[in-house]
Amino acid sequence: MQADIDFSHYLKTTGVGLIHLDLAVEGINCAGCMAKIERNLSTIPDVTSARVNLTNSRLALEWKAGALDPALFVSRLAELGYKAYPFERNDAETQEARRAQALLRRLGVAAFAAMNVMMLSVPVWSGNVSDMLPEQRDFFHWLSALIVLPAAAYSAQPFFSSALSALRARGVNMDVPISIGIVLALATSVIETVNHAEHAYFDAAIMLIAFLLAGRYLDQNMRRRTRAFAGNLAALKAETATKFVGPTEIKTVPAAAIRAGDIVLLRPGERCAVDGNVIEGRSEVDQSLITGETLPAIATPGTAVFAGTLVRSGTLRIRASAASGGTLLDEISRLLDHALQARSRYLRLAERASRLYAPVVHATALLTMLGWLAYGASFHDSIVTAIAVLIITCPCALGLAIPAVQTVASGALFSSGVLLNAGDAIERIAEIDRVIFDKTGTLTLPELDVANLGDVPDDVVKLAGRLALSSRHPVAAAVARKAGAASSLPDIQEEPGQGVHGFRDGRPIRLGRPSFCGADDLANEILRRDPEASVVAFSHGESRYAFAVRQRLRPDAAEVIAALTRMGIAVEIVSGDREPAVRHAARMLGVHEWRAEVSPVDKIERIEELARQGCKVLMVGDGLNDAPALAAAHASMSPVTATHMSQAVADAVFLGERLMPVVVAVKVSRKALRLMRQNLWLAVVYNVLAVPIAIAGLVTPLIAAAAMSGSSVIVMLNALRARARETV
Repeated sequence: MQADIDFSHYLKTTGVGLIHLDLAVEGINCAGCMAKIERNLSTIPDVTSARVNLTNSRLALEWKAGALDPALFVSRLAELGYKAYPFERNDAETQEARRAQALLRRLGVAAFAAMNVMMLSVPVWSGNVSDMLPEQRDFFHWLSALIVLPAAAYSAQPFFSSALSALRARGVNMDVPISIGIVLALATSVIETVNHAEHAYFDAAIMLIAFLLAGRYLDQNMRRRTRAFAGNLAALKAETATKFVGPTEIKTVPAAAIRAGDIVLLRPGERCAVDGNVIEGRSEVDQSLITGETLPAIATPGTAVFAGTLVRSGTLRIRASAASGGTLLDEISRLLDHALQARSRYLRLAERASRLYAPVVHATALLTMLGWLAYGASFHDSIVTAIAVLIITCPCALGLAIPAVQTVASGALFSSGVLLNAGDAIERIAEIDRVIFDKTGTLTLPELDVANLGDVPDDVVKLAGRLALSSRHPVAAAVARKAGAASSLPDIQEEPGQGVHGFRDGRPIRLGRPSFCGADDLANEILRRDPEASVVAFSHGESRYAFAVRQRLRPDAAEVIAALTRMGIAVEIVSGDREPAVRHAARMLGVHEWRAEVSPVDKIERIEELARQGCKVLMVGDGLNDAPALAAAHASMSPVTATHMSQAVADAVFLGERLMPVVVAVKVSRKALRLMRQNLWLAVVYNVLAVPIAIAGLVTPLIAAAAMSGSSVIVMLNALRARARETV
């Protein structure tokens, strides 16, 4: 039983006298579920926060330390009709995948049954106005029942289970009227078949189920792609650390056992598990996960390092200032979770009106039945008319209005190199009026480029490229890549933080820092012309050469900035990179507003500042340090070369070296949003016209199902207009 769970492993102390717990909750399908859970749990004394994230079906709870037993929340959720358990990312992902597969199987069964029953219904429809014998009609009806009843019992299970849970909790949701309509249509069809009537409604019931399952699967499948695994930083954290337990004695311990003030040893190839400062050693370290800077930095005594930092060369001793749970990497994770929970509020506003659907439909159907009974109609005719009202008011058109356009627009975006990660990404991208670009890996290509290759003789370039293959430094890798080097030189050694060296044709050969190669004068000359470049020198005997290595802007970056400006969208650059590099990129692209050397917290603060001014920001970034900002922005995009974290958190990912997919995404999304609004109006007009006709008794359940299906077809046809390619 859930009450027997040991919650101590899952509880977190926030540091302000509060306890935090994440629960995975089954059965959250709409904003009504979110509101009911949050409203109910918030009434429990000492609970300070209860927030539901619709995207990942996750409930975040906080309460005063020592005041409550966590099992109380699980029990209270069970009373409301929801099953909850401590949140485990891998388990939650597996269960979500299983639920999506189950929905797809049920949709397949319902669609297959609907196709077969429609083939049986056509002869009945035509036979009712010609010369079909009653026995033949009864045979077709019974054959339809044989197909539909087991198919409906299996396919409609998600609606039945949700409706029963709501009723047990003494409430209603959208699945209650849907389930009533399905059950009444099936029951009436069986009764009509037993009584040899002309009409049965098996086809209407199974079509209704198929359409509803299609809408629900589309919605869940798109939302599922932005699950909470985006907040899982375990792959980037070091789970253990090498700790000094004596002047020379070291011991490998779990990262959680490190305390502030402990001395930690870091060796080449290891990731740092703590935040701290170097007290001994010299090394090149890669802190791109935190700063976004792709070039390694030199770490010497006094240099600050962060959890997630990769040591490329040399050995360091670190005095820990923060360890497990308190590092900057952990802070990024918390910022990310908070931003994702804030996003669910936007979804809640978008779906708030849906809570009115269930009581309105119930009341309308009940009043229709009572009205016809009072008018003198038979109970049979009254209940059939009520069923028609339930079916004709089914929210299929409303339910498909958004997912249909999303699906078609997603295909159009895919053909332009944009992959969507979030179900509501199109709506939010369409609303943006400002774009914030990260620089490194976003406005620039992820790989470094040699800018002055033409100034160096070809034979020297080839020789330097072969020598560069012996180095792990990304600047050397750029030289090797541009030289097209395929094989390294023999007997080459690497000096950590300096470069590589050996002998060639009896003469010393070196590649690395200008001072290491005796080429400071050449380096200074390059830096005078291009202060933002990194210089790698090459020497062979008495010959000296220098390569200017820099990040290259994406080939269409300037065109994209100009296109966004013409669309009335403001553009700025906010980057963790060095000020000279950011200034140079802004000048080259004509961007007047930029910020350099900013932290993940600074990026979020900038986005929140713009939000307070009424701006809707599209964040485009690629690094781990961009992930919280990507989640906090109104909408977000990442290149396919981004870290897995950023790709998972971003609303969309674009392919290739070009930046133009950002512009295409905005244009397609704006068109799609117009079509969504048109579809909603079409659905509203349909209900305004169809419901009075159904109440008047002028349609049968079969005609109601056909009308419902027709409205869905119109919505789908309108959605197909989103396929048109947008010109840039």
